[in-house]
Formats: sequence, C-alpha cells, structure tokens
Amino acid sequence: MLIFRESLPAYKERGTLLEALSKHQVIVVSGETGCGKTTQLPQYILESEIAAGRGADCRIVCTQPRRISAVSVAKRVAAERGEEIGDTVGYQVGYQVRMDGQRSRDPRLLFCTSGILLRRLMNDSELKNITHLLVDEIHERGMNEDFLLIVLKNLLSRRSDLKLVLMGATLNAELFSAYFDRAPMLHIPGFTYPVRSYFLEDVLQETGHNLTAINQIDDYGHDKQWRTQKQMRARSRKNQVSAIVDAALTLQDYSELAYRVRDSLKAWNPESSNFNLIQKLLAHICKQDKEGAVPVFMTGMEDISALLDQLKEHPVLGDTEKVMLLPCHGSMATSEQKLIFNPAPAGVRKIVLATNIAETSFTINDVVFVVDCGKAKESSYDALNNTPSLDQYRQPELQRTPLHAICLTIKSLGLDSIEEFLGKALQPPEERAVHNAVELLKTIGALNDREAPTDLGRHLSKLPVEPKLGKMLIMGSIFGCLEPVLTIAAGLSVRDPFLVPAEKKEMADEAKLKFAGDDGSDHLALVRAFDGWMKAQKQGKGSEFCRQNFLSSQTLQSMLQMRRQFCSNLTEAGFDTSRNGEYSKDLDLIRGVICSGLFPGVASAVQRSRSITFKTKDDGQVNLHQGSVNGREQRIRYPWLVFSEKVKTNHVNIRDSTGISDSILLLFGGELTRGCEPGHLLMLDGYLEFFTQPEVATTIMLLREELDELIQKKLEDPNLNILEEGPYLIEAVLALLHGHHCEGHFVFGRKAGGRQRSAAVACSA
Repeated sequence: MLIFRESLPAYKERGTLLEALSKHQVIVVSGETGCGKTTQLPQYILESEIAAGRGADCRIVCTQPRRISAVSVAKRVAAERGEEIGDTVGYQVGYQVRMDGQRSRDPRLLFCTSGILLRRLMNDSELKNITHLLVDEIHERGMNEDFLLIVLKNLLSRRSDLKLVLMGATLNAELFSAYFDRAPMLHIPGFTYPVRSYFLEDVLQETGHNLTAINQIDDYGHDKQWRTQKQMRARSRKNQVSAIVDAALTLQDYSELAYRVRDSLKAWNPESSNFNLIQKLLAHICKQDKEGAVPVFMTGMEDISALLDQLKEHPVLGDTEKVMLLPCHGSMATSEQKLIFNPAPAGVRKIVLATNIAETSFTINDVVFVVDCGKAKESSYDALNNTPSLDQYRQPELQRTPLHAICLTIKSLGLDSIEEFLGKALQPPEERAVHNAVELLKTIGALNDREAPTDLGRHLSKLPVEPKLGKMLIMGSIFGCLEPVLTIAAGLSVRDPFLVPAEKKEMADEAKLKFAGDDGSDHLALVRAFDGWMKAQKQGKGSEFCRQNFLSSQTLQSMLQMRRQFCSNLTEAGFDTSRNGEYSKDLDLIRGVICSGLFPGVASAVQRSRSITFKTKDDGQVNLHQGSVNGREQRIRYPWLVFSEKVKTNHVNIRDSTGISDSILLLFGGELTRGCEPGHLLMLDGYLEFFTQPEVATTIMLLREELDELIQKKLEDPNLNILEEGPYLIEAVLALLHGHHCEGHFVFGRKAGGRQRSAAVACSA
C-alpha cells in the first residue's frame, strides 16, 4: 500500500504542499482526476502533525459534495492506513453522511458531506477543535460549497489557527485564489494512461446503428408529448448543430465515411440522450473479450431509471448471468451506491449507469470502457418568472436554483441579513432570486416580517429537505396522517413512478386513473399506487404489480428509501412518528396537509360551458399537463388546485395537482385576513378573495386563529398531543373539512359591493 501511495503524482508534491500550508492560512490545490489529492493530502497533513508532536490535537475535516464520495474516500484512506473496516472505520479515520456514519468518538480525520458541516455550524459557529478544513470539488460550484466559502471567509479572521485547503479540478483556480486574498495556488499533474477515444461517427460505424428522427426520442415511459417538448425544446440549437455537421461532412476527414453514417450524422438530434444507440453500443462492448466495468454517464435519475428499464428487457444486457446492471445516483441509499465498487464475478460484465458524479467524485478501479452521453443535467431557475429555465452556459448553483433552503440556513445560523450575506458570495445570486426566496419563506411561515426564523422555520432548518416539503411532513406528523404524506413527499423528491409507454398510452392512463378514482388528485393516486406496490411486495409480487400497472419498480424503491429518511429526520427533530396512521385514511385532512405544504402553489379552476380555465397569481392562465389525472377531466368538482411544480415551455404547465375545497384553503392555506367589507376575507396579499355571510366569515376567522394557535403550541413542544390539547377544535375542523366542499360555488370576476374582484368565492353557510 505504501508503494502505491508513493507512486501517485501527489507524492512528488508532498513537500511543496506542506510547506505552503505551513506559511499560509489558505491554499488552493488543483489537480487532475486520479492524482491523489483527495486521498493523500489529508494524510500528509495528519502525518506531518504527528511528526511535529501535534497529533493529539490535530482534527482534520474533509468535505465532499456527495455521500458516496465521503464514504468511499474514507474507506480507501482507512485501508491505506491499515485500519479495520467494521462497526467503525477506525480510530484515526471516520466518515459522517446523512443517516450513516462510521467513526470513533474522536477521529483525527473525518470525511463528511458539505451538508453535515453546515449542520455542525448551526451548533458550533467557530468550528472549535477543528485544526484543518479541506473543502473538495469546489470547481463544481455547488450551493453548499459556495455557502461554506462565505462562512469560512468570515471565520478565518476569528480563527487564525484554522488552516483551509480548497481542492478541485484545474478550472477557475484563480477565481478562488482571488476570493481568499490571493491565496497561493498549487497544481498536481495527473496520471497519463493510453486512452483511445471513439466519437459519434466511430460508434455509428462500429455498431452499424442508424440514427433517425424516430429512434432518437428517448422513451422515459412518460407522456410522449411531454417527452417531445423536453427533447425538441431548443430547436435553434438543433439547427445550429445541423449546420455545423453539414459543413463538417464536406471535409476530407469525413468524406471516407459510409453514406449510412453520414446520413445518421445529419439526422443526429443533440437534445437526445440516444438510449437506443447506448443500448446498441453496450451490446457491442459485451461481445468483446476484454473484461472490466463500463460506466455510462447519464444526465440524472430519470435517464438512469428509464435506460435501466430498457436494458433489462434486452436479451443480452438483461441476462443477469452475463451482465450486472447497477444504477448510481446521489438520491440512492449509501448501501446501494457501494455496490458499484464490488468487482463483478468472473465472466460477468459490470455496467454502471451513473451521473457525472462518477467522473470526478470517486474511482471505479476496474473500468475498461467509458460511455458518455455528452450531457449533464442541472437545475435552473428564472427569478423573474419564478420558473425553471435553460441557460446556455453552466452557472454556479447559487445563481441557478431557488434559494429557499439556503436563506433559511443563513437565518438559522444567526448570520447577517440574507441579502448582505449572499452579496458576499464568490458570484452572488440575483437580488430578485433572493427576494423571491425570502418572500416564500415568509408566506409559508418559516420567517417572520423581520426575517427571523419562526418555530416552524427552526424545525425546517433541521430537515434536509426543501422547506415546503418539510412543512408538509411536519403538518402530516402534527395531524396524525404522516403515512400518506411521507409517500407524497418522497414521490415529489424523485421522478414520477407512473410510466406511459407510447404504444400503451391509453392502458397506462387508465391504470393511473384507477388509482386516482374520482378524487381529482395526482398525489392521492401516488399514495394508492405505492400502497398497492408495498402490499404486492410482501406477497412477492411487486414486479408483477409494476408491470400490470405501468409503474417503475426502481422509482418506487427510491421512494421507499426516501420515506425512511424523512421519518428518521422528523424523529431527530423531536416529532412523534409513532402515531402517523391515526388519520391516514381521512382524505379531506390529507388534502389539507398537502395544501399547507404546497401553498402558495394554488390555481383557481373556473368551469366554463365547454372548458376549464386555470389561473395562478404569478402566471395568469396556465395549462394542466396531460399526464395529470386532472388534465384529463372535463369537469373538476373542486374550485382550487394546489400543485407541486410548474414548468414553462411555450406555456406554463402544472404537473401534479390536487383538488381542494374552499374550506381546506381557508384553514390550511396562507395567512387569512379580513377585507374592507363584512364577510370579505383575503389571502395571498389580497389576490384570493372570499365572500360569505359576515357571521360565517367571523366563525371561519376564529376557527383559523385557534387552529394556528394549536399548531404553534405543537411547534413549541413537539411532544404535545393536539387531540388531547384541543379535541373540540379538531372535531370542528374535521366537520368543516368533511361537510363543506363548495362544489360549483366558485365564481371568477364576481362583483361585490359594486367593485370588480379579481377572484372570489361564494361560500354557503
């Protein structure tokens, strides 16, 4: 092992690295993949401190952006140091990731995710006892990493004894150096291996595959129209690429290609991941005599799951005696991720379907072929329109994703104003994005008007989930209907488990409608599908259930793991999850909890003579996606829909939705205030208006105030039993939810008191 360590490029730079760190508080280290910077530099520091007689006081923390990286690196370092892998990684080396950790009581070298270090900062803002902090993969510009840099830059002036090492690829080392007052930069070269690159034209020539307009539409198992919109969205880019390809084909380098290959290149769609081509290529590789693993780099869990399902049906690639198919994604359980490091049995080809985390975050030792689809997925957010968007160039995550969670973390750490703090970032986000995030946190009750965390906000900051989903989980726990809410929150955290094969679309649609019944809810359909699968699993018929009902087994497995994580998170936050099924069959109460979590994502549903019009505050008129059970209905019996996501293509489309009554919105929606006239109630800054009899409005206001007070008591004391604290109040709330649906009573543009209203509801007593 020592011989191997000394063979790494990092070993030649050992003295230079340690000397620079002894003279400077911050250094920036860049290096090629495989050079040894991640595994060796922490060890060099530890060994140097031990040699100097400071080993007993040395505490080194190395952050990784992903769980699988932290775990695999820790175990590799422990093995190099001769420590046993068992209940603990060892006395010196340990790791800590969400819901998993192996460490001694006081490890000298701890590998953890950036999120774990942020949690520690909430309780230890000075990072006491840590002597050296290494932040790895900074070039990826993840939100947690950029957030850490702001905190650490402020901390270094107070902790002059703290050493900081920033590590990453060669990209933008100067940017990080300048941010930390021209910190010295060091570079570690990488190994050079004999690598032969095959490009698209080579693959087409080698496999005999032909590209057409039809066989490049990747089958995600979802609605074909949505798939086509997703893949054909950037038509201008397609035209630009086609022009470049046409020009290139006239060059001498391409003139010798077969006409079939040249025609395929002209038909190539750059927006497609080309599942069919990847399948053909993998089958071709499996015919080769050379043994070894094949990582396939995909864009995300959706691509991985869809391609995995397709490969399992292939006569060669789906043969488990010849091929081992392994998915690898950040949302998977750590135990499942570890499987990719295990060698395949003799005569079996290991194929790993992974995102780009496998390119730089860890090393699979037995790789002999690499298939790269050439694309990577990243979330993008348009602050002006409050919708996802597509950017031409890669941006830091802090500039391209919603900031709700990070803003809540800032206030939970007791830091500056949110705007001032994020203004200190390496590349600050847009002011409008920050404003939108703060306003949403106020709307859901996580921050008060002074931007201080409320009791709800403090609980949400402890849950490693998006704040709105966190609120839904907490409300599900409070009202004793956590069981279905866990499923809904898990389903909204992964891809849609409902598959819609193009050739069986009607059958798949009917299967989902069967789960939905007449309840007008994609979320309740999800709950019933998951419950049915769980029952079938216990009978050993889970796969058959999925085939019959057009469900993705892989996605349902991910949901099961996510449910367990959420339940554990709530328990750690102090909420009792043992009575999570008390009201799990009360559909109206479940709708209320869904509403509390998804608000302000609410759309009005106005029934016209031949159509339904849906409108939201931010977007005006919107459409329902055809994959939604509500998108197939001619009439919707609820006046409102709450939704989890909206996506803007040519129009704003609402994906999953649940119908709710007026009473549900009044009791579980946003802050409710009185209007200027008797019987006039307002919500969402006055955009939503309700008109009823004055005495009914007064009763609703009093009921809402008492309900909010009871919820507040529960947030202050998670051990409180609301059924014992307010039995008559809960009884009254349930009576209103069960008996008052206001079917057909919604009127858009109602005139009240001689003035035109933007939205109004006439509620019967």
